[in-house]
Amino acid sequence: MDDTLKRWSGLNVTKRGDDTTIEVENSNMRILFDSQSTAPRRMRPVALILLAGLALPSVSAPNLNEETQELLVSAVTAAAELDLYNARCRGDQSGRQTDNLNKEMVGKLGITVLGVEDDLFPERSYRATQKRLERDFLAELRDAGGCPGAKESDLPEVLKARYYERLNAVRELP
Repeated sequence: MDDTLKRWSGLNVTKRGDDTTIEVENSNMRILFDSQSTAPRRMRPVALILLAGLALPSVSAPNLNEETQELLVSAVTAAAELDLYNARCRGDQSGRQTDNLNKEMVGKLGITVLGVEDDLFPERSYRATQKRLERDFLAELRDAGGCPGAKESDLPEVLKARYYERLNAVRELP
């Protein structure tokens, strides 16, 4: 009898004696490592998960219309700016706004903030996108007079309003 050991991200990991099989849902691919495998036993689960990941559908941006793509780019930008302000001027390194946006996007669209940064931003790289967003925000903060000037201005309220407007728009997507 098969024993299901773990169910994660659409993968069924079952064990039969010395053999381990990963079944990928919505796919005909099965990966089987038998007891004769040359991979060290501790590396087999890692290799299985990596190989099974190749059979999964792409995690990149689903087919989104142009308006939705622009909304997601704008929402990710707004979340990053508010998180950068909080980290720089308030000492809050949590990244809470990006995390909350990420939860909404995954729940609604099945795409992550990193996926949006990789697929929809012009840089096509989340690292390059994050660096540019930080560079642009620091220039805006410098123009506002640094943290003391930003706190005296309406910048924090503008950032919050922009973020919550975009977050609510993402929540209203079908």
